[in-house]
Amino acid sequence: MARLFVLFALCVLPALVSAHLPTGRPFRLQGRVYCDTCRAGFETTATTYIAGAKVRVECLDRETLRLKYSLETQTDENGMYEIMVEDDHEDQMCECALVSSPIADCKVADPGRSRASALLTAYMNGVVNRKHIVNNMGFLKDQPLAGCQELLKKYLPTDEDQ
Repeated sequence: MARLFVLFALCVLPALVSAHLPTGRPFRLQGRVYCDTCRAGFETTATTYIAGAKVRVECLDRETLRLKYSLETQTDENGMYEIMVEDDHEDQMCECALVSSPIADCKVADPGRSRASALLTAYMNGVVNRKHIVNNMGFLKDQPLAGCQELLKKYLPTDEDQ
């Protein structure tokens, strides 16, 4: 009986312990932050990308909604950011969120584009790559640029189009 217990301890316990260790291969989240210069609610040809914007990834427990993981970064000169997330967050809801913009007249986060969900697990979901491109997120310019009305006609249907 003692041999069986020792065999069990040698075989099963290391597997249980290693299941909770970091995988050694982090998830890489990539996205971009923009200033919606026309206040259109989406990116246009007049959109500019924000260098130095702060972005945070947060993971919440699905049941308690308590914060389990948080990491912040800044965008580069092209408005791109990359966050390396350690561990698998299988049972958590993870999102990237806007934190702040360095542009004085483009500091208000667009309510519809201020967060982007991210699936940070490799457990039975078919993920073969740990690089995840998340939706771009944006801030709204205080006042639309001149010429935005004309520009938006290219994107939005008019009564004449119907």
